[in-house]
Amino acid sequence: MIALGVVLVLVIGGVIFRKELMVLAFDTLLEDTVKDTLDKSYQPIAQDNKGGGEEELSVAELSKKPFSVLLLGTDQRDNEIARTDSIIYSVVRPADNKVLLVSIPRDSYVKMVGTPTIKGTRSKTKINAAYAYGGAQMSVDTVEALLDHDVDYYATINFNGLKDVVNAMGGVELPITERIENKQADHEKFTIEPNKPIYDGTEALNFVRYREDSDFKRTERHRIFLKQMLNRMKSVENIAKIPELIGIAGQNFKTNMTSDFMLSLAKTVILSDSTPSISSHMLQGEGVSRDAWYYELDDDDLEETINSIGKWLDPSSTAADLVVDDTDAGGDSHTDQEGQPAGDVGQ
Repeated sequence: MIALGVVLVLVIGGVIFRKELMVLAFDTLLEDTVKDTLDKSYQPIAQDNKGGGEEELSVAELSKKPFSVLLLGTDQRDNEIARTDSIIYSVVRPADNKVLLVSIPRDSYVKMVGTPTIKGTRSKTKINAAYAYGGAQMSVDTVEALLDHDVDYYATINFNGLKDVVNAMGGVELPITERIENKQADHEKFTIEPNKPIYDGTEALNFVRYREDSDFKRTERHRIFLKQMLNRMKSVENIAKIPELIGIAGQNFKTNMTSDFMLSLAKTVILSDSTPSISSHMLQGEGVSRDAWYYELDDDDLEETINSIGKWLDPSSTAADLVVDDTDAGGDSHTDQEGQPAGDVGQ
């Protein structure tokens, strides 16, 4: 009877006090063990003198102020030049538990802004060249110029660390309803079967890397993966694994967010009653062929997106102000091109 009573307390208490248990796990297991690891990932940029990464906000302050984060996903292997295969400008609104993800196609033909660190920099080329030319700093400068809004923080994640992180979490749910298979001769061969209840790290990595349908669908998969990972992380068992997960990420993660900022933000998410509502949009345009294949952004869509970002960054905006066109490819059948012109390191 005593054993049965303990079980009932644990089960019922686990349901009723789930949030409290999660916060307890966070406080007892994470803050002391994770902070040192996160400090090693801290890499400031020039933007931080505007009140960005050096700022440490409390949970109370986080609940009031929207902020932007530029998410840069790289696929660097060995000693090759790094390029950003995923570029997402995000706006986080902790007060109403909402996140906006604006995908910028990596082939977008834009003006390069900032000081390059290598020779041969083009004045206008694919936006993913910015990282190859001048790292996170030039990516931030270029995106700020394109979207006419500041980037408060950036986070660079190398996809090579993704596989082990997903495996440590016990896999991730992905809405795959049709078989995904790499068939092109010059692509690494893999197959992902549909309708599985859970997908392992290798399958998740292939899911975000797959590019044989279109760049539109690829960036959509990146956003889907982010949403599913967030859902997966909100379980008590995975919160307890965060020290292990951050240790696995290691050198695959760089940001100008301080450890105190990230830990406060994580607790804000845990304390919320629901998973953040995520809205997404991909910049629209069409493929054009010049010396290489580029994506020419649509001026009207770009202007509308800039206006929408402004509303998301405004703390006084209402729910009606935050409605976005959750669109990806539209009617464009632009597909990814593998050819790389001489000297364009950002292809």
